[in-house]
Amino acid sequence: MTSVDLNADMGESFGLWKMGNDAELLKIISSANIACGGHAGDPDVMERTMALAAQNGVGIGAHPGFADIAGFGRFRMHLPTGTLQNMVRYQVAAHTGMAKAFGHEVRHLKLHGALANMCSEDEDMAAACYEAALSVAPDLIVMVLAGTAQQRAVTRLGCSWAGEIFADRAYNDDATLVDRSKPGAVIHDAALAGPRIAKMVKAGAIITESGQHIPAQIDTICVHGDTPEALDIARSVRAALEADGVSITPFEGHR
Repeated sequence: MTSVDLNADMGESFGLWKMGNDAELLKIISSANIACGGHAGDPDVMERTMALAAQNGVGIGAHPGFADIAGFGRFRMHLPTGTLQNMVRYQVAAHTGMAKAFGHEVRHLKLHGALANMCSEDEDMAAACYEAALSVAPDLIVMVLAGTAQQRAVTRLGCSWAGEIFADRAYNDDATLVDRSKPGAVIHDAALAGPRIAKMVKAGAIITESGQHIPAQIDTICVHGDTPEALDIARSVRAALEADGVSITPFEGHR
């Protein structure tokens, strides 16, 4: 592999409450997943983050999650399929409408938090969410957790997609993420994160906590913008990849 995308979740501030250092992260990454007001963000934050991404030549993506500001979208919710789809449509419509008003393009979709984790386990739920998003913006590239039910859902739908792995999360042997409540689930050590990801990209595989290698389509690597170590981890990952001759460029979709 000669190039890979580096993405980060951002736009997660709300009103006077500030989350993350988006301005600095946007100097390192190539794609931005911007909150749509469900789990985090508000209209002003959304607009400012899109503008900063555009100024830095970073691809803009919609990042919908459960309507759960208090829990930051990390509590599992069980909703009727129609309600779930309308929740996704509502957020994606707000996001793409805001982008259009200011002359920006929304390239991709990435589900957030508990919604993403549930969809990594449930192909039908993932397909329902993606169908809802694509009903609003048919040309979106769907970013999926590589090797999970999310990837099976996009294959079934025949839509454009990109495979994602995480720089700051540990993996189970089924390619899902280790639950955040468990020790070691979140990686805080930047010195560990960079070489770990470079090793996965070189292998073309997710390397799990047990050491298992799961072959994976690795198009993009995520750093969570809400962690205190986000900048250091992003820098470490970029430096380790570039040292291996891998450039950082926005992803293209597969079908």
